[in-house]
Amino acid sequence: MSSIASLIKDVARVVATGFLLPVLFACNDSSAGLGTGGNGILAPCPSSPNCVSSRDPDPTRRVDPILFTRDSAAAWSRLRKLIAEMKGARIAEDEMGYLHAEFRSALFGFVDDVEFRMDEAAGRIDVRSASRKGYFDFGVNRRRVQEIRERFSREP
Repeated sequence: MSSIASLIKDVARVVATGFLLPVLFACNDSSAGLGTGGNGILAPCPSSPNCVSSRDPDPTRRVDPILFTRDSAAAWSRLRKLIAEMKGARIAEDEMGYLHAEFRSALFGFVDDVEFRMDEAAGRIDVRSASRKGYFDFGVNRRRVQEIRERFSREP
């Protein structure tokens, strides 16, 4: 009898997890803040903790921009290539000075939007990474931006 009860508990956990996790993550839509609004600056992060930006004044959501010292066209090409090679990435929009990539998670298929805006004069590429749905991202966007920045700095 206890093995049947244990089996029922295990099935209930799997069903609850399969139902509750998507509900937990599907509470918010932050993709409305995409783009630059025509002013050349990335949209600010929403109040939810699932977004990071190199332009956010809040230190809990701020990340460092990507810095470059050489030719801006070469830096942009390197960034584009790096993003295209990343697992789960798809470049949705690419024009000189602005890039929008979508990253899809392997397990649940959640999409995060990552945007880049180049400031040639300052030698920096600003970045904003936000979960499209959900409230918490468990640090995924921050870790992704750190990985991109580290890979960019290693590239020749």
